[in-house]
Amino acid sequence: MHHANIIVSATDILNASILIVDDQKTHLLILEGMLRHAGYVSITSTTDPHAVYALHRENDYDLILLDLKMPGMDGFQVMERLKEIKTDDYLPVLAITTDDDLKLPALQVGAKDFISRPYNSVEVLMRIHNMLEVRLLHTMAKHHSKILEQTVQERTANLRQSEARFRSFAAMSSDWYWEQDAHFRFSMISATQTVLGERPEHLIGKTRWEYADCTDGNEWAGHKAVLAGRQAFTDFEYKFRTDKGIIAWRCINGEPLFESDGTFIGYRGTGKDITQRKQAEERIYHMALHDALTGLPNRTLLLDRLDQAIGYAGRNGNAVWVLFVDLDRFKFVNDSLGHKGGDRVINAIAERLQSAIRETDTVARLGGDEFVLILPQRADETNESIVTDAIVRLMDAVAKPLTLEAHSFFLSCSIGVAVYPEDGTTSEALMEHADTAMYRAKEMGGNNFQFYTAAMNASLLERLSIEKDLRNAIEREEFVLHYQPQVDARTGRIVGMEALIRWQHPTLGLILPNRFIGLAEETGLIGQIGIWVLRTACAQTKSWERAGYGGVRVAVNLSARQFTQKDLVQSIANILSETGLASHFLELELTESLLMNDVEEAIGILQELRALRVHMSIDDFGTGYSSLAYLRRFPIDVLKIDQSFVRDMTLDSDGAVIVKSVISLAHNLKLLVVAEGVETQEQLTHLRSLECDMVQGYFFGKPVPAEAFEQILRVGTCLPMEAGHS
Repeated sequence: MHHANIIVSATDILNASILIVDDQKTHLLILEGMLRHAGYVSITSTTDPHAVYALHRENDYDLILLDLKMPGMDGFQVMERLKEIKTDDYLPVLAITTDDDLKLPALQVGAKDFISRPYNSVEVLMRIHNMLEVRLLHTMAKHHSKILEQTVQERTANLRQSEARFRSFAAMSSDWYWEQDAHFRFSMISATQTVLGERPEHLIGKTRWEYADCTDGNEWAGHKAVLAGRQAFTDFEYKFRTDKGIIAWRCINGEPLFESDGTFIGYRGTGKDITQRKQAEERIYHMALHDALTGLPNRTLLLDRLDQAIGYAGRNGNAVWVLFVDLDRFKFVNDSLGHKGGDRVINAIAERLQSAIRETDTVARLGGDEFVLILPQRADETNESIVTDAIVRLMDAVAKPLTLEAHSFFLSCSIGVAVYPEDGTTSEALMEHADTAMYRAKEMGGNNFQFYTAAMNASLLERLSIEKDLRNAIEREEFVLHYQPQVDARTGRIVGMEALIRWQHPTLGLILPNRFIGLAEETGLIGQIGIWVLRTACAQTKSWERAGYGGVRVAVNLSARQFTQKDLVQSIANILSETGLASHFLELELTESLLMNDVEEAIGILQELRALRVHMSIDDFGTGYSSLAYLRRFPIDVLKIDQSFVRDMTLDSDGAVIVKSVISLAHNLKLLVVAEGVETQEQLTHLRSLECDMVQGYFFGKPVPAEAFEQILRVGTCLPMEAGHS
């Protein structure tokens, strides 16, 4: 016989195709890592036993590592199914089991060998190597002469002869051998030094639990019961602390020893270090329950802790507060810094939220800029203001200035609160209601918190309906612009108008912007809507100029998302060119808080807009947090005093002082001033005495459609200073 002609090289074996089948992902990762570390390159894995038939039929694997215990379809059923493919009755299956009783039945069904869990890397790699060698020889036999077939059969026979030896040592294969006396004290350990650096002589004379009693979680009671019953044991895992303070793990197998007369004399067995495997499992477990970016609990762990908090509160009659936290205008931050910068901001906010809560509280990240907090009531707490105080701490923590890459950000958040048991008795209900309350806080302008009420559900349903219709509103041409006059405070002449968007909804009627602009920001539709407003306002203003009503400037609001769009300046230039409107007839209104989100970037964008020669104003001045130093750097033309100050101006002295200060500040900076919300003759008279440049409000006219506003222009550009228009 020419056995030398049949050679399976190490390269052949390492290139062999291997399929791993196990319903536990952790087990797959451990085996894959072991094989790849050994040099195997063609490895496929699946957790679905039903997929094995199709995979093997297509790929004809050289070896299948098959878990015998799987839900739905166990390893025995898989092997029966595979026999339909392997008509020569050769199944390249290496069975995986922790149950000794399954090993012989597996061999009888068709498995060629088996390995036990927890894995001994030496044993596993040896058996895989041997099986692959036989398998490859078996495959070669189909294409070679009968002499080669005989060689394969001889090697297969040799392998089968060793199966008895493998069976008897499978449970005992390991890194070292040990013996104990009748009092379960170590009397011999074969290893000269363990993997973790302990010297075996330090363990002689001690029981296993004596040197591992410094850690909790070990099931010593059950193990001692097995020993007391003089029973064999396999795969018993325990942890201990090494001399260096490291937590380590071992897995041991053992069998009792008796004299010829039946006297019990102790145990003998094997042990292996499984610390690396346990650490890998712990890492995988941690990753499954924690957010990858911040390390905070994720939704899965959050719901588990919330269930525990509800259970404890239910038994003790306490409350549990669930807080849904969402950052305001976070898309602006992402647009400014990119996603990497946005991730740094999220990490910073996560740290701030953690620092603002108690040790008994939980803060989790759901994704994006959404966080959820669980605040369980403690036994010594009775006042509900505790949660209000906590919310204030959280909002203050978020609001602290944040500097990244020379950018200064002033963030705020909206918080929704649901309370157990008033707002729900399940985790799902409390999460849903806290989310609903958060959206209500968003609708109210953000930077505030709301407690859940049942009425919010109706509001949420309406919001969802509006969001759906909003996506089609542009295409259906449902948006319209209304115009409100801006009047010279000295002469009463109309010098400008503010274009204000309205939504003519087919069923809900005329919808004001406070009900849909926030949604447009969140959904990203604000860009399209903003461009439509600019184009429509410019075209209408040019149309009135051609009709002889020229000389008036149109003011258009820019949203935060529009302001940071890279093509903003070019888009405005294109619209001015398309409509033929001179740039000095367009005024762009920006909010104070928008400019302060990132001052340096805002200044850069304003300077680009200044190059177009459009006018720019700061809307609602006084409601934000800009400083004089920043205000002097902004290339703007107009300050608009918020209507809340105008309203208070004639009611108390403080309001009058604020308005006077703003007008004086603006004039010192060579800026014009527009007072919004003027509704009475008294307010107008006072503003004129303070030399306010322009006024706007119901005293002169409400926002009206273009046709009605044209009638105002047709009557004359001068409005009476003592009466308003409806």
